[in-house]
Amino acid sequence: MKTINVPTVNQLDEKAQSILNNVKSQLGMIPNLYATIAYSSDTLENYLNFSSKAGKESFSAKEMEAIKLAVSEVNECEYCLAAHTAIAKMNGFTEEETIQLREGSIADSKLKALSRLATDVATNRGRASESNLEVFYAAGYDEKALIDFLAVVMEISFTNYTHNLTKVPVDFPKAKELSKSAA
Repeated sequence: MKTINVPTVNQLDEKAQSILNNVKSQLGMIPNLYATIAYSSDTLENYLNFSSKAGKESFSAKEMEAIKLAVSEVNECEYCLAAHTAIAKMNGFTEEETIQLREGSIADSKLKALSRLATDVATNRGRASESNLEVFYAAGYDEKALIDFLAVVMEISFTNYTHNLTKVPVDFPKAKELSKSAA
């Protein structure tokens, strides 16, 4: 299988270099996954633009991390599980809560509704059970939130698939594996 190497900034076109330099100024680093996406500067630009807006009108940062962790668990994306576990902790989750989000067992009813629906949608290729949709709406979400939810699922699925195909090195602390009984 062909190995995809993480490019250095200097190996990329000027547009990608500019975007990645901006990412570095905001994050203090250039994540390997972003550098790899930068092989296509237009894709990186469009992804970052979409990512900066997806779900923000309907969900808090914690709610979005609930969705992203659940989808990344289904897609078995080591990179995104590591990155979003770190981001979730920065947003106030404990290590145990990040695991509960991935399992769909978190006590908070709204977060549980999101994580379970995200797991259902990711597992069933865009479909969900009536019961998970009912729980989502009963938790106080509406039709707008459902569309925003799908945008977040799409955004994280792109990075999940990118990592799963490229296998770029993970540059975040590894996420804990779920216990066999929970998985």
